[in-house]
Amino acid sequence: MEREPNRLLQQLIAEAGFSHKGLARRLNDLGAARGTPGLKYDHSSVLRWLGGQRPRDPVPCLLTEIFALRLGRPVSSEDLGMPAVITPLDLGQEFTHTWQEGVATVTALWRADVERRRFLIDSTFAIGAGSVGAVRWLTSPSEGRPSGTGTRRVGRADIAAIHEVTRSFGELDNRFGSGRVRSSVVKYLDTAVSPLLKDGTYGESTGRQLAAAAAELTRLAGWMAYDMEQHGLAQRYLIQALRLARGADDQTLGGEILAGMAHQAIYMGQPAHALDLARAAQMAARTAGVKTLLASAHVLEAHAHAGLGDPRACGHSLHEAECAFDARNPAEEPPWLSYFDEAYLSAKFAHCFRDLGEGERVVRQARRSLDMDSRYVRGRMFNLSLLAAGLLQCGELEEACSAAGHALTLAAELQSVRSRSYAADLRRRLEPYKNERAVAALRERTRELTAV
Repeated sequence: MEREPNRLLQQLIAEAGFSHKGLARRLNDLGAARGTPGLKYDHSSVLRWLGGQRPRDPVPCLLTEIFALRLGRPVSSEDLGMPAVITPLDLGQEFTHTWQEGVATVTALWRADVERRRFLIDSTFAIGAGSVGAVRWLTSPSEGRPSGTGTRRVGRADIAAIHEVTRSFGELDNRFGSGRVRSSVVKYLDTAVSPLLKDGTYGESTGRQLAAAAAELTRLAGWMAYDMEQHGLAQRYLIQALRLARGADDQTLGGEILAGMAHQAIYMGQPAHALDLARAAQMAARTAGVKTLLASAHVLEAHAHAGLGDPRACGHSLHEAECAFDARNPAEEPPWLSYFDEAYLSAKFAHCFRDLGEGERVVRQARRSLDMDSRYVRGRMFNLSLLAAGLLQCGELEEACSAAGHALTLAAELQSVRSRSYAADLRRRLEPYKNERAVAALRERTRELTAV
């Protein structure tokens, strides 16, 4: 898309008598004085703005100050040909109807997130937004032709790079927690993926592959926000990942994202909403014919039933999950589903039994869950917490303290707010036994970890 030259800026520069280099230098200096050090604009930057590119905030505001001081009159961003961009407060909450609207929305969300916009940081979880997203996923037709007509040709290497970044950051997230890596993921989406979607040229086949790759990384960024308990932000990312998956016409990926939304809803204490999302994920899994995803969706439905206090419905869904899991063929399924193995399934069973207060079954499933891939450090912390909770329900205080000690040690190594919440839950469960020798010894041993 060709931009209109910025003639208003050109006229102001001529009136003020600035050289392009001189204007850039003043901008960098004023940025440092106003609390934005490290600006490195030069004469080429000014040429791009004259060509119609709008610089990122706070540059327009700084430029108005520079020109007002030089010309001795107020100068607005409109006078510069850089009108303020109004970002809607519900950005990212809507599952848009068209591919073009979807691209505009998700790239604006990445940009606003990079800029740490306050309305995103403070945003809250909205059941209505998740429900509408799920309904539109189920009812909207397959995307016609997700294509781009920009100036940059998108090729296989571009898409392979996104997949590799997703894989690498996913591993780091599992080992160290989302707090260490999420900002890097969002920055990559904004600087590397956004130009491909907005300015790339690609046909239908490449467009679907690009949409799927972007959806996977957007989902990961959303999952990381969930891990940091930024729930409104996480929900917006998951809805936009779902929209990208519709562009890719990828039922498996869409079902996985819906399952992730159900997972978050359970954690948020919204089991009825989680039930709807889990059932939508089941529909996608059946359409795709992917048994592992179907098992995941059934076990999430079971967890929602447990949250609603319905052990009979929970048991039925757990049985359905087992049947689907036993019928799976991992060799024919997407590699990103490989995390859902026997250990993961056992952990989900343990969550259900913990919420139903069935201690012995919690312990049995939690022990199985610990036979897991060592790279999933955060997952091990969660599973040890489950084991400790189950042992407490069984009255096995000393063994519960041993498991809790391991869990709290791992939690201290992770930059994960969810891990801290699991740790806090463990401490609450142990509080009634605080005068017991084993609990007192655990508290003393983990005192420094608690401070952290």
